[in-house]
Amino acid sequence: MGAPFTTHLLFLFCLFTTTFSLNFFKVESNVSCHAKEKQALLTLKQGLTDLSELSPLSSWSDQQDCCTWDGVRCDNKTGRVIELILNGIAGEISPSLLELKFLNHLDFSINDFNCSRIPSFLGSMGNLRHLDLSNAAFCGLIPQQLGNLSGLHYLDLGGNSYLYLDNLRWMSGLSSIQYLNLNSVNLHKEVDWLQILSKLSSLSELYLSSCGLDSLNPSLRFVNFTSLRVLDLSQNHFYHEIPNWFSNLSTSLLKLYLSENSLIGNIPPSIFNLQRLDYLEVQLNSLSGKFPESLGQLKHLSYLNLEGNSLSGPIPLSLGNLSEMQNLNLARNKLNGTIPKTLGLLSNLVSLSISFNLLTGSLDEVHFAKLWKLKILDMSHTLLFFNVNSNWVPPFQLEQVDMSSCKIGPKFPPWLQTQRSLQFLVMPMSGISGNAPSWFWNWSSNINTIDLSKNQIKGDVPNILLNSVVLNLRSNYFKGRLPRLSTNVKVLNIANNSFSGPISTFLCKKLNRKNDLEVLDASNNHFWGELSNCWRYWQSLIHLNLGSNSLSGKIPYSMGSLVELKSLRLQNNSISGDFPLSLKKCLDLGLIDIGDNHLSGTIPLWIKEMTHLIILRLRSNGFKGNIPLKICQLSSLRVLDLANNSLSGPIPNCLKNISAMVVPEPNTQDAYFDSLEYNFGYSSYIANLMLVPKGNELEYEENLKFVRIIDLSSNNLSGSIPIEISFLFELHFLNLSRNHLMGSIPKNIGGMKELESIDLSRNHISGEIPPSLSNLTFLSYLDFSYNNLSGRIPSSTQLQSFDALNYIGNPQLCGEPLPKNCTIYEEAHNRTSMGKTEDNSQNSSFFMGMGVGFAVGFWTVCGGLFFNKTWRHAYFKFLNDIKDWFYVTTILKVNWILEKLRSSHLI
Repeated sequence: MGAPFTTHLLFLFCLFTTTFSLNFFKVESNVSCHAKEKQALLTLKQGLTDLSELSPLSSWSDQQDCCTWDGVRCDNKTGRVIELILNGIAGEISPSLLELKFLNHLDFSINDFNCSRIPSFLGSMGNLRHLDLSNAAFCGLIPQQLGNLSGLHYLDLGGNSYLYLDNLRWMSGLSSIQYLNLNSVNLHKEVDWLQILSKLSSLSELYLSSCGLDSLNPSLRFVNFTSLRVLDLSQNHFYHEIPNWFSNLSTSLLKLYLSENSLIGNIPPSIFNLQRLDYLEVQLNSLSGKFPESLGQLKHLSYLNLEGNSLSGPIPLSLGNLSEMQNLNLARNKLNGTIPKTLGLLSNLVSLSISFNLLTGSLDEVHFAKLWKLKILDMSHTLLFFNVNSNWVPPFQLEQVDMSSCKIGPKFPPWLQTQRSLQFLVMPMSGISGNAPSWFWNWSSNINTIDLSKNQIKGDVPNILLNSVVLNLRSNYFKGRLPRLSTNVKVLNIANNSFSGPISTFLCKKLNRKNDLEVLDASNNHFWGELSNCWRYWQSLIHLNLGSNSLSGKIPYSMGSLVELKSLRLQNNSISGDFPLSLKKCLDLGLIDIGDNHLSGTIPLWIKEMTHLIILRLRSNGFKGNIPLKICQLSSLRVLDLANNSLSGPIPNCLKNISAMVVPEPNTQDAYFDSLEYNFGYSSYIANLMLVPKGNELEYEENLKFVRIIDLSSNNLSGSIPIEISFLFELHFLNLSRNHLMGSIPKNIGGMKELESIDLSRNHISGEIPPSLSNLTFLSYLDFSYNNLSGRIPSSTQLQSFDALNYIGNPQLCGEPLPKNCTIYEEAHNRTSMGKTEDNSQNSSFFMGMGVGFAVGFWTVCGGLFFNKTWRHAYFKFLNDIKDWFYVTTILKVNWILEKLRSSHLI
């Protein structure tokens, strides 16, 4: 039951506040605690444990009066316990509480009761007026006995997400209830919740956020919430229009929360009948239609959030009637037209967001005339442009401004110089060009976040001390040397500029040695020289990108001191040497891109120890040797790019062990994605990568986390394609081209349903194309050219849609889209086969006849000799005479030859 860091802080703050208030307001009295009640409290303590040093239980001593204990308040006259507040505890609630007959205030919130049930005996504590069990880790069915507490004014069960109710009918017994909080309690089974709760005539505040409700009963015409002031129905699943019965609440309702409910349709007039409404949240729904002109009727409205709907049309002139408006958020709709100048009448406006709309036209001084209190301005991603005089002095002092993708330039806006409270300045893609003004750098030193990326700003960055926590100057025309950094700087992004000089000067500068920089992106500049040995001064780095410069030499061993590093990109330089052993110490690395360099040697076996690695890009180097089997132990690997090296040997048959390419992603984001992204305030830094998924080099950034690719092309790999590769069911791109692979294509390759691209060209692969390939419905790129494939190309929408060039160089391959007709080929093949069959038939007849003749002749001769004695004697006598004749003739002839040789003196 983990909680985020902020929740722990809130828990400690609430606990401290409660403890402090209890001690501060403790009233001195001569009245002693009732002995029976003291014993009941000590019994209760036995079943509880402290979760924090701030817990009040530590003060509960048998030697002291229980009225002096932390969390306990007694009546000044009777000494009876009337209030019990215990936060920061765990354990079990004892029935001894029933001895506290006069208890009217019980607070067991912010505890951990380990998914136990709410004790039903609490329903017997008839004097309770205040019961708070929120955020206490209770589970199960809420006991109906709580309905016996007819005097209860305050009931909070919110924040216990494993509590549920089958019905709410027992709540009719809570006749005095004023405050009811059931946030996160599962009410999905209760369809009549609205009719039941509306009968609670005293109810003033009702909180039903995240309760699994699926209907607001839009057909209902009347509800009886006569006293309701606050209604929170956010984060449910209504999927229908806003009902008209809201107009029944016109005399009482002050705050209405309807966000994240999948509501559809127009905003009905019933909402604008809520004349007393001062707070309205309807963001993140699917509301559509024109922005209502009647908005101006809500004259008490101070907070309006309609973000994330599909409202269209212009912002109405009646906006100027909302004189109490403090926070106005209309972002992420489809609003168009110009901004009405009545906006300038909202003198109480503190925050304005109109971003991500289709708004056009100019904003001039009149639009901001009376916005004296404006602190936050977000007009990003619209078609608006600023049209103010160069000497304009705004009436406001902004703290945050986001003008991304607006037309602010071409000149740097001089009115910014008047803003002395600014903390966030975000103006990327705003059309600013020319030199940054001389006042900018000193003026900006106190601004927390500056983003001027993707403009056309020129000039040197002066040799000042940069002090902003986040400084993003990416994609401009800045040049010169890098300035000094203060310890405040966390993110420095100067990629895609013209900064120059030896990189070691910046890294080893004495004034930069005490830094806390976590992100440094200096890629695509003109830095040169060797990487220094000064990395021990940069141990806070999490993301480092020095790619696309002119760096040389080896990767120094001191880079191993960057133990916090999660992404390292040194691509497209002239770095040489072996795979850096120093990186073995950087065990948190999730992204390594050292491609397009002059590295050599082998891929080390210790690569298996980098268990967080999700991207390994070593392409276009001089690596040789086998692909180590240990690489299969990188179960989180999503990108494996070893292309264009000199690797040899077989493709490992263990690739199916890389589970990230086999098993679908879970719904929750993988923690390893921290390797790609660094969040800060308003935005985030996202790592980018160049890949060749479909024959062309593409840059991946925000979508990089979804890519699955194996690229082993342009090496010297041999052997067959392992059948295990067909188990990579989540792989999107596979490139094994330009190797020496043999054998056939795995027949189950069609099981790789996510495959979008496959390139096996320029190998020695033989056999037929597996029919299962026709199952790959996402396939949009294929290249099987220049192999030894044969047979018919399987029929499918995808396989026939590719150009014939994708199959060229396979003489025995036929069928669309190749011009070679499989029918003619198969007929010729069949004729040849028939000829061979006839020849084989004749040969078979010949050999069969010869066998029969041999058997007949053999038994005719041998059978006669065997059965006829006279023939047998005559036959053997004939053989004996022949033998004697042959012997005598041979001996005489040999003697004659020997005599001749002697007479000739040859022997």
